[in-house]
Amino acid sequence: MHSATVWLSSLTLAAVGGWLAATMFSAPATSKEPRFPQLTMDQLNDQQRPLGEAIMKVSSVGIGGPYNPMIRSPVLGQRLYDLFYYLRWQTSVPTRLNEFAILIISRQWRSQVEWFAHAPLAAKAGLSTDVIAELKASNRPSKMADDEAVVYDFVTELTTTKKVTDETYARAKTIFNDQQIVDLTAVAGNYVMVAMLLAMAEETVPPGKEEPFKVGENSGAI
Repeated sequence: MHSATVWLSSLTLAAVGGWLAATMFSAPATSKEPRFPQLTMDQLNDQQRPLGEAIMKVSSVGIGGPYNPMIRSPVLGQRLYDLFYYLRWQTSVPTRLNEFAILIISRQWRSQVEWFAHAPLAAKAGLSTDVIAELKASNRPSKMADDEAVVYDFVTELTTTKKVTDETYARAKTIFNDQQIVDLTAVAGNYVMVAMLLAMAEETVPPGKEEPFKVGENSGAI
């Protein structure tokens, strides 16, 4: 079991529990059968159980969100669990900017679960509600701080043009050190993968909760 699990359980239970609560419901709001029915601990095999136990230490709602499909591949799932842990709780990127990067990916993918879970976390970390609202509306936020503008341009260029211009990289170097640039790149790529897992598994927001993105609303690329 990962040695940091106890620390994570005590310090971040509320945040992670809220995230998992937002992501544990696999079935779309139709009669269609879920692609990955929600698992419980007593359904796990010997390979899955250690990861399930680690997840349960930080979750009051079970094996939800991307963990639900991840645990079907337990060796991969454990590696991803450790990666998620670093990129959320140990990353060198400040939380406000880390959550902003996650929201940029969430908006690009129109990931209902990612946005539902991370928009409140970004606001709690200090990201302006105006910035969040403009991003959600598919606009380049007009009231970003200098470091937020660097994150927006860096992540958007990298994910949409498949490169970072010399100008944008030079701006990033005035804000971030080498480790932070690598960690920023990794969190963006990681949440593309998370968005893919959630889309493939048809995860949605909890029953009774409103999906952030409506059909046909602000569907253009940012």
